[in-house]
Order: sequence, then structure tokens, then C-alpha cells
Amino acid sequence: MSFRFVTAGESHGPGLTAIVEGLPAGLELSPEDIDADLARRQLGHGRGGRMKIEKDRAQVTAGVRHGRTLGSPVAMWIENRDYQNWEERMNPWPVAAEVDEVHLPRPGHADLAGIQKFGHTDVRNVLERASARETAARVAAGGLAKALLRALGVEVRSHVTRIGSVTAPSPTASGSDPSAGRGLTPSDFDGVDESPVRSLDAKASQAMVAEIDAARKANESLGGEFEVIAFGLVPGIGSHVSSEQRLDGRLAQAVMSIQALKGVGIGDGFALAGRVGSQAHDEIFWSEEQGYNRETNRAGGVEGGMTTGDPLIVTGAMKPLPTLTKPLRSVDTETKEPAQALRERTDSCTVPAAGVVGEAMVALVLAAAYREKFGGDHIDDAGGALRAYEDRIGWRRA
Repeated sequence: MSFRFVTAGESHGPGLTAIVEGLPAGLELSPEDIDADLARRQLGHGRGGRMKIEKDRAQVTAGVRHGRTLGSPVAMWIENRDYQNWEERMNPWPVAAEVDEVHLPRPGHADLAGIQKFGHTDVRNVLERASARETAARVAAGGLAKALLRALGVEVRSHVTRIGSVTAPSPTASGSDPSAGRGLTPSDFDGVDESPVRSLDAKASQAMVAEIDAARKANESLGGEFEVIAFGLVPGIGSHVSSEQRLDGRLAQAVMSIQALKGVGIGDGFALAGRVGSQAHDEIFWSEEQGYNRETNRAGGVEGGMTTGDPLIVTGAMKPLPTLTKPLRSVDTETKEPAQALRERTDSCTVPAAGVVGEAMVALVLAAAYREKFGGDHIDDAGGALRAYEDRIGWRRA
């Protein structure tokens, strides 16, 4: 059973489109399943003026009737309200006005490589699609994936663990503490969006806000790290038999595909490289009450490319945004003379929003893997296959 999604649209074009294929029929949906995450994506201290213009809502145009999926592709449209300010520059059709080309590529963006690859002379032909505005469509698609996973007992959450030099205490890093990485539940994230930076730690949240304010005052941007956790996964999602079926590889590609992401970790990730073996792996136990279980979760819920039944933990590392209010040095692609890079309206930090996008990408990968494992034309068929599998392996849902 295949599950896939595709997005279309430019940052300042008329709008964004997302199409999700492979959802079973009969899945109950509400506008809130999609729009709540779109609103969460717009949160976060450090966002720029664009977020005051856009009020993202998804208009479902196909695949859903009276609040239930039909089994056919689901299509969604998100309007770009800012398009009214860009209609001449971004109109799909020729316009009478003369529109200036952009010849000032930004270091760290897709600008220069994109015009070289596609033969454009106008950098805007690349930067508009490469912009992180596209992630609104991903989040809409992720809302559908999360609704499917929720119906199958899986919840996906995220929080920010670092902005700039400020790092929050990690509630999931195992280290030498055998209880770490296992104590969080979905309810622990109920108030995370009330933090201006989506941090679970109040003290770190204050320090992160101060760091963003200082960077903005200095005409700088900041990156950081976020953590996505999926609860309720059964063991055995993914596979060891081929490289393209390994779940950790699929997750790494999906999260790394988010604009400005430069690193992905599973579980304790890069920290595992500096430990001895006895402090790197999760010992296996068995009891009548729990069945197979582990006291630690250093692997982040994935072993051999498959879920273990423990919470799935994925970390994303985001670089500072390349559009700066004090631009870096570049070259005018028309004259080949030294110049300052393009300066446009920008954010100083989007790590909190990136965490929400990370949720969407993790959910889309997991939804695809669940569809492959359990199939079913109707959501009840998928649920029945899941329950039969749980009974066969004797898995006890926490």
C-alpha cells in the first residue's frame, strides 16, 4: 500500500498546494486537524513581518466528504495573502510592467547553484520555491498523516532543545541515567506552544528569547536544534532487509530535506560515537506485565532500521537563516562585480517553527511505513490488521 505526498507553490505566488495519496477511506477528519498545526508553524519568538500578513488555513478541495476520507488523493490549497503585494513580480502570466531581475545570490541559500543548474538569469526563479514558505504545505500534509497515526494509536510531538548557544536540559538523552529518555508522555507537551520558543524548560526559554533579541539587534540570525518524539509505535515498523526500507534512513532524509537543516540524529545520535559499547546500547528485559522492555532508550526507538516499541526520538539541527538584514558579500551574476547579497524581509530565528515542520515530516514517514505494514482500503481494515499484529507479537501498549 503506497503513501506519498507532493507540494507545489512559490513563496510569494498565489498559494501553496499539497496532495496526499494513500490515505484509507473512512478516516475521520476536521479542519482543526490541519489548521492547528499551520497556526503552530507560525509561532515563535524571532519571526518576521510575513507572519503578520499570513493567517494560514487549508482549503480541502478533493478527497474528503462530510469529514471522512474517500480513499482517493486529498488535495489542499493554502492562500498566500502576501501575493497581493507581489502580483506583478510573481504572476504566472506575462505582465505589462517591467519586472527587475534579481542578480544577488545569498551565501547559504539555493540561489547560485539553482540558477546554474536550471539556466535562469533571475535568482527569483529559484529562491521562491526554495523558500521555507513551502513548509506550510508540508505541515498541512503532515496534519493528515498525524490524523491517520492518531487513529492507530500514535502521537507525534516536538520541542526546541537549543537556540544559538543556549541549550535546554534534555529530558530524553540517556547518558548514564537509565531513566532518561523514557519518562516523557504526550501530555508533557500540552503547554509547549505557550513558550515563545517552544521549549519545555522555562529557564532555558527565557535565555533563548534573550539570545534571539541580541542577535536581531546585531543584524544576525540564529539556528538551533529541535527534537521530535513519536509515542505508541509498535515494534517492527520499517525493515532491515534493504537500505530503502530502513526507517532511520527514511527519517534522516525526510528531516534533512527541511530547509536550513544540516544535521539529523536518532536517539542519543552523535553522542553515541564517544561512548563505550556498554553505555551505548539498550539492554533487553522481559516481564509478564510488560513483555520485552528496555530500561534505556539510547537508540531512540530504532534498531536495525525498525522500531523497537520505545518512543521514537529524532533530532534536527538547523543552521542560521541565510537572509540577513546586514547582507554577506556576494557577486552580481550579471556584471560579475562584488556586491552585497539580496536583502529581503526575513526572520531572525525559526527553530520553533522548524520543530513543527519536523513533526510533519516524521509523521509522513511513519504514516507511509504504517500503510506498508498494515494496508487496508478502509481505516477499520488497517486498525484490524494492527490489532492482529499486536496480538501475534504479544506487544503491551504502554
